[in-house]
Amino acid sequence: MQKLHNCYTVLMITDVAAIRTYFAKLGLETEIADLYLALHSHGPQTISELSRNSRVERTRIYRLIDKLMESNLIEVESHHKRGIIKAAPVANLRILINERENELKNLQDELGLIEKVLARNSLSSPATRVQFYSGVEGIRQIRWNQLRAKTEHVGYAYRVTGEGSGKAFGQKWAEEFEAKGLRKRLLINDEFVESWERYGTTGRRINGIDYHYIDSDTFTIRNISDTYDDVTVYFQWKDGEMFGIEIYNQDIADTQRQIFEILWAKSKPETRF
Repeated sequence: MQKLHNCYTVLMITDVAAIRTYFAKLGLETEIADLYLALHSHGPQTISELSRNSRVERTRIYRLIDKLMESNLIEVESHHKRGIIKAAPVANLRILINERENELKNLQDELGLIEKVLARNSLSSPATRVQFYSGVEGIRQIRWNQLRAKTEHVGYAYRVTGEGSGKAFGQKWAEEFEAKGLRKRLLINDEFVESWERYGTTGRRINGIDYHYIDSDTFTIRNISDTYDDVTVYFQWKDGEMFGIEIYNQDIADTQRQIFEILWAKSKPETRF
């Protein structure tokens, strides 16, 4: 097997690589591994000698000396007004490993506290995730996310959604909705019917969507909402402002479904388009 010449005359290339890799796992730079190997191979040295044998620049060695000492990898002695650096026993790395173990243990102990702090904020709860969107692209992203549903959609709308996301996108969305065999029950009002007549969508009803009309005395619709799986969606565009929100929470979604069923029972099939 090939030997690595210059500063590592007694070490194989694979040995050097293994030592560098081990030092890296401890968070130590490759140069620190090279300096330690040079000291190990050539014995105590001045900084000039160490630079020549390790091929690490002197200015860099000066910057790494403190870290080498903190890691208990070197010892520095004064010889005739010169600083002589020598390698400390490699077993000293156990001190560094023990320090890391203590740090990890402390982090593990503190994790419980962090979890409790975050749990107090519902937006950070593992059971809840809230995502905000804005602009045309935001509305399109919300609508595209709806196509991932595994359960029936239920919701209400005061306008044709393609009016907010664009007609071309609306047609593509409708095609995907139908291709995936998705189902939806949608409560609408008079404003939605006017939007349909003004804007249209694919020129026909989307297969899989059951439209029901509900009068404003029973329920006033002023935004668009959709509930599927564990997701509840709200979005709206008004006076040039477009925004939306997704709430990922099973309890909220289940409650929205119960409210929807009460309203659905008070609605009737829409026959005007």
